[in-house]
Amino acid sequence: MRELNLDHLRTLVAIADLGSLANAARALHLAAPTVTVQIAELESRLGGQLLVRGRGPAQATALGERFIARARRLLADADDAVQDVRRQLAGQTGRVRVGASTGVIAHLLPPALERLARNHPGVDVNVQVLTSNESMARLAAGSLDLAVVALPQSPVRGVHVTPLRREPVLAYLPASWKAPRRLTPQWLAERPLIMNDASTRLYRLTAEWFAAAGVHCRPCIELNYNDAIRTLVAAGYGAALLPKESQQPAPNSGIVVRPLAPALWRQLGLAVGDPNARGPARVVFEALLPGMDSTA
Repeated sequence: MRELNLDHLRTLVAIADLGSLANAARALHLAAPTVTVQIAELESRLGGQLLVRGRGPAQATALGERFIARARRLLADADDAVQDVRRQLAGQTGRVRVGASTGVIAHLLPPALERLARNHPGVDVNVQVLTSNESMARLAAGSLDLAVVALPQSPVRGVHVTPLRREPVLAYLPASWKAPRRLTPQWLAERPLIMNDASTRLYRLTAEWFAAAGVHCRPCIELNYNDAIRTLVAAGYGAALLPKESQQPAPNSGIVVRPLAPALWRQLGLAVGDPNARGPARVVFEALLPGMDSTA
């Protein structure tokens, strides 16, 4: 048997509700012969009579009554599916996959997620802890929708990046250390350093800062979790170069913070696979912009 046609099912239900083929034709804005043909085709596909048609109102056969009940459920499911797609395209519902580093997730995403929960409760944001390189690769592969990444990034086919904000990178030191007011690469290179690992943009950024001064940095610990790094700094294990994140709480009493000389900045961007995306992805994209587009 060929697949059922939803228009034919809708015509059958209209006849059952309105009592005649003529009434159904008027309600559905169809010619009467079209309604007759649709019912005939439907009965032919099913191999049984669904309606008894005569001078009086159209009556469903026993087979027709059972089939009409099923048809109502099928049409309701189809209508629900269409409405769900429309809600997603309007940004009212849907799931959006977002990649970001632990620091961004902990200190920059919460205000945006709070706005989303308040204004778009039907949008589900799935946040994944990823490096910028991992996020760019997943965006290109289509397994991620948005990502907050450190800039600059090498161009990736199919991925578009919008600059968002610039944050100063500062030195976090154990409070017991005696340190000048501004720290140079030469001074820091002689101390134990705790850094993100070499796969991250922050590592490359700080390594280039040291290299520009003609010195080489060699971390004693590599760890991709900035809050954990600050904990190790407070315990006296070493110094760290980390961005000053806008929502970050004040450092604890075991840490002192110093600016760098020369100054060092981290640039963040918002990367998307489809810059013209509609629906929940666009809603999340726009929610991230207000809280992240200013210079720290």
